Amino acid sequence: MTRISPYLTFDGNCKEAFDFYRSVFGGEFMYVGYFKDMPPDPKYPIQESEMNLIMHISLPIGNGAILMGSDSTRGHGKPVIKGTNFSISLHPETKDEATRIFNTLAKEGEVEVPLNDTFWGSYYGMLIDQFGIQWMINWSNQT
Repeated sequence: MTRISPYLTFDGNCKEAFDFYRSVFGGEFMYVGYFKDMPPDPKYPIQESEMNLIMHISLPIGNGAILMGSDSTRGHGKPVIKGTNFSISLHPETKDEATRIFNTLAKEGEVEVPLNDTFWGSYYGMLIDQFGIQWMINWSNQT
């Protein structure tokens, strides 16, 4: 069965927001990664002022749900518009299922990040479907 997680995008205040959410829901962060932790890629440069922004953070909030988020930067993502700054993150059980879901959702939509292996060990892609909904597909054989 595919797990689903809300994924929130912030304009430089992701850590502050997630510290607040942790005060609401309790628990500990499963992961906190910064843009400075990414391997350099000339196609997606990181500005010095963005190095300490959140690339990815995750917080369990109960019943298997995980609240996830990141900051948007000039090289990674679109400008943040409050009220539309979220995606649906799916976590299929198999790589084949991840590919099937991604390709089906992408029909008549817009692929933002092609589905591919990543430096963090997942098979990951991002798209906007034909109805304007933002999706992230993330499969990992480590979970």
